[in-house]
Amino acid sequence: MTRKDKHVSETPATQWLRLHGVAFTEHQYDYLEHGGTAESARQLGVDEHAVIKTLVMQDDKAQPLIVLMHGDRQVSTKNLAREIGVKSIEPYKPDVAQRHSGYLVGGTSPFGLRKPMPVFVEATVLALAAVYINGGRRGYLVGIAPQVLMHELRLRLVHCALAG
Repeated sequence: MTRKDKHVSETPATQWLRLHGVAFTEHQYDYLEHGGTAESARQLGVDEHAVIKTLVMQDDKAQPLIVLMHGDRQVSTKNLAREIGVKSIEPYKPDVAQRHSGYLVGGTSPFGLRKPMPVFVEATVLALAAVYINGGRRGYLVGIAPQVLMHELRLRLVHCALAG
């Protein structure tokens, strides 16, 4: 279900998607502080497992990275660190995440980032037929084929999901 009652202006993410010729659908919902993927999935009538979170994290050397994870799962930072060969991984504080990504927390997209950074994706995301991922603004998701993520973002596959 897509709400068409509001005009959606361009974001760095949608500009990036168009520039790279990526087909996507637009899905608006009423953003609720701390509502997360459960709220966006409920409003849009989609499975929360297909709503993908864009998480800005850092390694033990304070180097930024992005993790794409199913909305109904958590990231095992311990497993992720082991898989990518670093000592530790932790989430950035919101202001630092915003400085690196260029997006407000709750509206972070892996497309059109302010600073280039490696992007890791939970491998099972690619098995889905379609995913809904932030389009660069709170209350706005884009629907895309997950294989596009792999091709356009040069992702590294990881296995670090924990039950939500």
